[in-house]
Amino acid sequence: MSSPESHPPKPLGARVLASLNSGSLGVAVGFGVTAAILFSPIFGTSFIELLGRTLFLAMVLLLVFVATQRCPDRWLPHWLPRWLFTTLAVALAAPLATFVIYLIAVGGDVSALLRSEPRMTGLVILSGTALILGLVITLSAQLREREARARSQALQFELERSRLERQALDAQLALLQAQIEPHFLFNTLANVQALVESNSPRAADVLKSLIAYLRAAMPRLHDAQPTVASELALVRAYLDLMQMRMPDRLAWQVDVDAAMLGLSLPPMLLLTLVENAVRHGLDPSEEGGRIDVGGSSDGSTRRLWVADTGGGMSEHAQPGMGLTNLRARLAATFGPAARLQMSAVEPHGLRAEISWPR
Repeated sequence: MSSPESHPPKPLGARVLASLNSGSLGVAVGFGVTAAILFSPIFGTSFIELLGRTLFLAMVLLLVFVATQRCPDRWLPHWLPRWLFTTLAVALAAPLATFVIYLIAVGGDVSALLRSEPRMTGLVILSGTALILGLVITLSAQLREREARARSQALQFELERSRLERQALDAQLALLQAQIEPHFLFNTLANVQALVESNSPRAADVLKSLIAYLRAAMPRLHDAQPTVASELALVRAYLDLMQMRMPDRLAWQVDVDAAMLGLSLPPMLLLTLVENAVRHGLDPSEEGGRIDVGGSSDGSTRRLWVADTGGGMSEHAQPGMGLTNLRARLAATFGPAARLQMSAVEPHGLRAEISWPR
């Protein structure tokens, strides 16, 4: 395992060279060429010599800008922000670099430079132009860099928010499913208990059917991505079980479009509706009734429904935990456009329909 000492930070020079790119070099060269073209009519030197001066000056300002942007934070006084440090460095480098250029031109003779009015005039013009344009370009570059950092930070915040929302959604779905599973199992066991307490001769057969059903159903309760087909298998097993408990009071049929069988569905969604139809629709009715499970897709919306001919829904009935959790799971899985609608069936009964967009 490598230690932090085996990977020391790169020297400033290497970091500066790594930060140079075609874009920044292109701006510097463009600045030098443009300045040489503009000043050529008023300077007494040749265009090639003037171009060399402006390119040298542009490269110096570029290196100063990049170096001040990449230098370690510990090199800066705590009271001096980096943007101000960079601006001051560029403002100081412009006249100093220009002075060095003209000093080289006179062979290092400062007195000769000071005595030459044309050279002093050129020094002032060139350094003043470099100062103004250098500051404008520096401030513009820092503004663009700050905006880029802000966009990058906003994107990171958005990604983190999406990740946390997804974790919260997964936790919510797990909680809702954990609430529904014991709710369903306890209701089914209560039905078996009622048969046993009433000494029904069919209690043993129903209990065997329940055991067989649970063996098939339990692995699917925690299925991460159940489909309509797997949910219908649970519904059929449950209705078979309920029909053994009340053979003369329950008839049922399942008719779902084959195109919907492979679609993903929240666990035990249809089973909750079917269980509600049996418990609150057919059980209270002496005549019993019929349960129809169906599904279709019209191109823009997908629908699944459970309709019964039981006692119907009371005007003052409050939605139970199963339906409350079902609505929450629909919204968490398919978004706010998903719906659970309850409507009366004539002459009596109830239809529960869930719908969600493609």
